[in-house]
Amino acid sequence: MIQFYIKKFEELSSIELYQMLQLRAEVFVVEQNCAYQDIDSRDLNSFHVLAILNNEIIGYSRLLPKGLSYDEYCCIGRVVIRKNNRIHNYGKMLMQKSIEFCQLHFNAPIKISAQLYLEKFYQNLGFKSVSTPYLEDDIPHIAMKYDL
Repeated sequence: MIQFYIKKFEELSSIELYQMLQLRAEVFVVEQNCAYQDIDSRDLNSFHVLAILNNEIIGYSRLLPKGLSYDEYCCIGRVVIRKNNRIHNYGKMLMQKSIEFCQLHFNAPIKISAQLYLEKFYQNLGFKSVSTPYLEDDIPHIAMKYDL
């Protein structure tokens, strides 16, 4: 059974940190063929949602308080589910946990920079598109908001 944990950076074990970064690189750099600076200083001040199945991180999101990415919004980013686990609805569960945490701990609406092909997925979770498509690291994205 999948379990979700939300931790500050300094609460992550070395194994959790390794698996988290490995998963992000596996999907965002290798699978999506996108060379970019994934590890940034924002990790240090964020909350990290770990989706764990059979002692392995198979999903992840990063929760950024207001002011870290956007002045007026908190942010959910680096949302990822390992490829062979995507058919199990874990992405929806991961986002629901992420939204719930933001609602309870951040006093701000949520803004995301979503990959364009996932726009409907995020709309089904309550996000509204607030921009026209744009390129981010050569991948089409769209800005979306979730009002608390």
